[in-house]
This record gives sequence, C-alpha cells and structure tokens, in this order.
Amino acid sequence: MRTTRCLLVLGAIPTVLHAQAAKQAGAAADVPPETQIAAAVLALPAEYREGAKVLGYRAGTKGFVTLREGTGPFTCLASDPAAKNFHVACYHQTLEPFMARGRELRASGTPDSRVDTVRFAEVKSGKLQMPKQPASLYQLFGGTFDATTNTVKGAQPLFVIYSSGATGATTGLSEKPTQGSPWIMYPGTPKAHIMLSPKM
Repeated sequence: MRTTRCLLVLGAIPTVLHAQAAKQAGAAADVPPETQIAAAVLALPAEYREGAKVLGYRAGTKGFVTLREGTGPFTCLASDPAAKNFHVACYHQTLEPFMARGRELRASGTPDSRVDTVRFAEVKSGKLQMPKQPASLYQLFGGTFDATTNTVKGAQPLFVIYSSGATGATTGLSEKPTQGSPWIMYPGTPKAHIMLSPKM
C-alpha cells in the first residue's frame, strides 16, 4: 500500500513542481542561477546535461524565466535547491507545447485542478499538439543538494515516458500502480505516461 501511494505521488510531481516553485520564488532570490541550473540538470543522463535549457522561478517574476538557453533536446525546470522538498524535472523538447501551455495557464491564474481539463480539450480540438512518438521526462525528488560538489544525495529518480492516448490494452501494462513493474498513469488521455523508477 505504501508503494502504491508513493507511485501515485510521483506521477503528480510535474504539477507539484510548478506549485512549489511558485511558493519558493522569494526563497530562490538568494540562490544563484548557476546553482539552480547545476541542481536541475542532475535529473538528466550526463551526456544531456551541458546542452539542456533550464527554466526556473526568480523573485519578482511571474512564472518561469529562462536561466540558461539550451542547445540540446531537453528542458529542465529548476526549483530552489535548498528547499526541503527538492525536486527537478527535465522533459524532451517534443513535449514543449504541452508543458509551455501548462505554465501559461498557471501564470494566468488557472487552478491546477483545471489545467489538464483545458489542455485535454485543446488537444482534442487540434489547438494543442502532443508528440507523435513517445517522449521522455526525467525527475529527481527529495534528497539534499551540495552546491560545492554539484551532487544531490538521497534523491529518488523517476523516468517517465509520455505516450499520448496509451492504455493498458495498447501496451500490455497495468493501468494501476504495480509494485516492481512499469504501469500507465492517466491512461487514454493526452498525458498518458509510463512510470518507470529505478528503485521500484
């Protein structure tokens, strides 16, 4: 039961990251952008870190701002590395329209509970495009970031594969949290994704 609850929480992390980053905007004012960047890219495999674009909250801004332009295929969302509930997420560039729309809606005051409702309707109408091929998202949450060594200790990694519209029937995977095995979250929706954790 504990594992099931944990995995359900993991799937909600992209939304939680936006909400917590907003609350941490003031705290992040004293955190150098370089530190936020160094922490954020740790979610990625080493070969993608240098070229990743990094977005983060800064004091006095509304929503995410660009902390570093990128040359690679991933964008990372950075929160305050010193926050108690530290976590970061990096997604493939093909997910940018979906992710950017979520940021836009939240910045305009749309409640988190309504963001997916709006995005799903826009996908259905053709206004918003989802990637035609599976797209990856890497996350780290928990743990403690050490700015001296640019490492994070005790963090839990999570690898997610977005596969829009995927279901248990189309993938052969469970649509419910399954201990020790991949499973599909939000099956049949535009943000359907396969949950894979190295420590499952």
